[in-house]
Amino acid sequence: MRIAFAGTPEFAATALAALLHAGHAVPLVLTQPDRPAGRGLKLQPSPVKALALQHGITVAQPRSLRLDGKFPDDARAAQAALLAAQCEVMVVAAYGLILPQWVLDLPPRGCLNIHASVLPRWRGAAPIHRAIEAGDAATGITLMQMDAGLDTGDMLLVAHEAIRTDDTTATLHDRLAALGGQLVVQGLADPDRLQRTPQPAEGVTYAHKIDKAEAAIDWTQPAAVIERRVRAFDPFPGASFTLDGEVIKLWRAALQPDRQGRPGEVLTASDGRLTVACGDGALDLLQLQRPGGRRSDAAALLQARPGLAGRCLSPT
Repeated sequence: MRIAFAGTPEFAATALAALLHAGHAVPLVLTQPDRPAGRGLKLQPSPVKALALQHGITVAQPRSLRLDGKFPDDARAAQAALLAAQCEVMVVAAYGLILPQWVLDLPPRGCLNIHASVLPRWRGAAPIHRAIEAGDAATGITLMQMDAGLDTGDMLLVAHEAIRTDDTTATLHDRLAALGGQLVVQGLADPDRLQRTPQPAEGVTYAHKIDKAEAAIDWTQPAAVIERRVRAFDPFPGASFTLDGEVIKLWRAALQPDRQGRPGEVLTASDGRLTVACGDGALDLLQLQRPGGRRSDAAALLQARPGLAGRCLSPT
């Protein structure tokens, strides 16, 4: 098929790579404008742009697609590029811009979205993070016919994926990205056989965008909740607490449900083991990171900060 593709991060690049590998023609890619990144804050292309350029695909980077919005020239240029591409369908994956109605109506087969949850659960911006944070046992990918709503379109295909007890957003992301690529290739292999199924009215939840402020650990929460948030916020924004004015990131923890104490109290700080009481139960802090340092085990922090037993850790 002749496909226009809209996406930005690595999740979307995986899907684009799968479509190209399957032999589809992708004459046009839409992606977010280059962003500053790294220590030098140099402008960096998105993973989707980098992949598109490797394959000689035309790239458009409009700041908006609204013809009556803040950047109408960008939108008109994107519209001209889409018309010139003469694509049968647009595939969208984590693009980051809202598609106005003129975009949804332009391709003969409309716009298909690869969404990283089993809809209608976890509509919105951060479905992988929120599924782990909530303690869901499984999630998946929904291939959806897009409409004007927020992830409200009819479902075309669904694939399920178990969430492992040690999954982080990073590890689950990679499996779901591969699954998304497989599912969209499967669907476009015979698009005439795709059947539209309206989403159930029951079970709707929203995966709100992750805020940096959510990184602060609230030790009054149950240990199981904090442990899930640690995994959900890896790699961004991380989970953190303050120790003597220094922000420490916690990347991995293990439950100690039988141990109790004041929330934030260091129950054990010896022999390489750092155990902290929570609102219910306790956590062994297994992997931490000091400012400017690398992720390391608890022993490194205990060596640098002796005498922690009995102290109370603060949120950031």
